[in-house]
Amino acid sequence: MEPPPPDGGSPWNERQSGAIHALGERCYMAYANFSMDPFRFAIATIPLAAWLAVMGYVNLRQRPLLTTGTSDLLALGLAMSGFVFVGPVALFRPEAATIQFGNYIWLFMMGFYWLWVALASMTMRPRIIAYNMTPERLRPLVAEAAAALDPSFRWAADTLVLPTLGVQLHIEGYRLLRNTSLVASGSKQNLQGWSLLANDLRVRLRYYKTEPLMPAALLLIAAAVLIAMSTISLTSDPLAVAEAQRDIFAFGPRS
Repeated sequence: MEPPPPDGGSPWNERQSGAIHALGERCYMAYANFSMDPFRFAIATIPLAAWLAVMGYVNLRQRPLLTTGTSDLLALGLAMSGFVFVGPVALFRPEAATIQFGNYIWLFMMGFYWLWVALASMTMRPRIIAYNMTPERLRPLVAEAAAALDPSFRWAADTLVLPTLGVQLHIEGYRLLRNTSLVASGSKQNLQGWSLLANDLRVRLRYYKTEPLMPAALLLIAAAVLIAMSTISLTSDPLAVAEAQRDIFAFGPRS
């Protein structure tokens, strides 16, 4: 039987305090590594810079781009994957599993992250997103597509109902980046109907021209700055990069 500690506390409280202390040390080390380590900084910022560059290019084009909410969420998940790797994944990496699997633990942890992203994308309500397109310009095209697919369609303010397709949606506009979303209204939706609507809108937008959104150039500038910072930090201190690589992949295979 384990004797009680001198202060009268229980062994469980001591173990709990030790775990909290260890977690605090890991949080501090993760913050110190991220704030000083060029390799982790590059891992975190390069996927985000790529996403910013794509968003800037899409909004500077003279043609709108139509995509689904699932694709948009997957792209955002990819953009944040670097931050997830150097942040929560490194912070909450289980020690027992690390001893068991070695460096392969990173694959399992990132796979677990992508499973959550995939689950979120599959359970979210249907959504169609038109980049570089205002609600005022998209609505007539949506009305034309609805008339072609379901003659019994009807509008109620910004809400569109297509009873034959099993689709009910409303229009949401984002003025900052001039993007418009067709968002599902209600939980009962026909995914095949949404697919037909998206395909029809893609055909109608194929030759539609619009004005470039010049403020989107700031996204390209931000992407260029992040890539330049990552490149300079990687090339200016190769010893720190090598040390960070050894630190990240320091877990040997199972003995």
